[in-house]
Amino acid sequence: MDMQSTKHIPPSSPREFGFFLNGKFEHACGREVFERNSPAHDIPVSRVPKCTHADLDKAVASARQAFEDRRWSGLAGSDRAAVLLKAAEIIRQKQEEIALWESLENGKPISQARAEVGGCIGMYEYASGLARMVHGDSFNNLGDGMFGVVTREPVGVVGLITPWNFPFLILCERVPYILASGCTLVVKPSEVTSATTLILAEILSEAGLPEGVMNVVTGSGNTIGQAMSEHMDIDMLSFTGSTQVGRSCVAAASRSNFKKLGLELGGKNPQIVFADADLEDAADGVAFGVAFNTGQCCVSGSRLIVEASVASEFTELVAAKMNKIRVGDPLDENTQVGAITTNAQNKTIMSYIVRGQKEGATLVCGGSQLDLGRGQFIAPTLFTDVKREMAIARDEIFGPVLTVQNFETVEEAVAISNDTVYGLAASVWTKNIDKALMVTRHVRAGRFWVNTTLSGGPELPLGGFKQSGWGREAGLMGVEEYTQVKSVHIEIGKRSPWIT
Repeated sequence: MDMQSTKHIPPSSPREFGFFLNGKFEHACGREVFERNSPAHDIPVSRVPKCTHADLDKAVASARQAFEDRRWSGLAGSDRAAVLLKAAEIIRQKQEEIALWESLENGKPISQARAEVGGCIGMYEYASGLARMVHGDSFNNLGDGMFGVVTREPVGVVGLITPWNFPFLILCERVPYILASGCTLVVKPSEVTSATTLILAEILSEAGLPEGVMNVVTGSGNTIGQAMSEHMDIDMLSFTGSTQVGRSCVAAASRSNFKKLGLELGGKNPQIVFADADLEDAADGVAFGVAFNTGQCCVSGSRLIVEASVASEFTELVAAKMNKIRVGDPLDENTQVGAITTNAQNKTIMSYIVRGQKEGATLVCGGSQLDLGRGQFIAPTLFTDVKREMAIARDEIFGPVLTVQNFETVEEAVAISNDTVYGLAASVWTKNIDKALMVTRHVRAGRFWVNTTLSGGPELPLGGFKQSGWGREAGLMGVEEYTQVKSVHIEIGKRSPWIT
């Protein structure tokens, strides 16, 4: 099948999903149900159960039993690798189905969703190799009477809470690495984008993942998500979302069992453009960096920081690029920017656009809701004359809104870039290697791009500085994050007596 020529239409009726417990789907059976409307088409596309605290307890118990009896952690790394490789193969076979559900529930363009699923295949293939290479260390320098061994062991039962902006991608930046480490898990996707997480659970089961190793509970963050962060039998919680909710996870963990936390939180990410950059390339990259996924991206390049000598020229280039972005039906192969995912987020973005104008910023392009007959769409928006104290310059808007600030020197560019509570990502555009290295070294961000943006793969770790989170996902560190380190001292020969 030529996926590029596949034509999709919204379903005539919503698809019924259950939640996934101990290797099989459980139907709603009297539970309340959440019905999801496509944000681009204003019609219901999926229905998922609102799980109860009792359902969560059963899912955690299932994961605990699977961990304690070592049906997964006790396998050789090669056996875990075989399951992950098989999962990659099945994801490849179901790539179009997964991409469709990403597009229907999230509102992102089908072409973008398809590319994301393709990247996720690589996550499983790469993690399969890591399952075979996780190791500790040894110390043969402790004298003839002692030998030291350091081992890595899976942390145990992991709770995984994923957001609505990249339902499958963020899931797959974590799940294969968690499984490679030998952990079991309970996943709670966003209630508005649960379909692809449930599809993945079925795929992993088909690939040979033992029952109970991965369970999926569906429901709201206020109920199920909060209960997961407080649960006494979850050993580690991985959360991706806002810094505000991340703080509540920290508080809940401290009130319960001091569970280990992995947090990928907010960002207000700079794109730094020097006069010596390839300005055409940089303009395209800046427009892409803020409009990709309608700006609903924690690593979105939402702050343009541009050298003053080319600021006017470059802003015009960026505005011209942004005006050409094709906003429309996400099921149209030509669409570059789709719908805003939730009604609440749509209102939030528009409120910031209004506030930016009231605070004195100049609206260069966009700034309006687009009427396409159905769905909720916002034109990519660009503000100049932005001051550091403005809300649009400081807050994570999580939408296609770009602000512009100017600088004169490298030191000023760094200072403006670091003038934020966040430290998730940054981009620099220059053909001068000295400037590129200086900025890369001095801007505090966990992910950095030079003459590109929003690129990457499974090899490099993901995570932030400052209030953008704790820990790292993906890469070898993404497996090690879900392990505990144990030091073992082994005495050789006869013990020297303490009591004589």
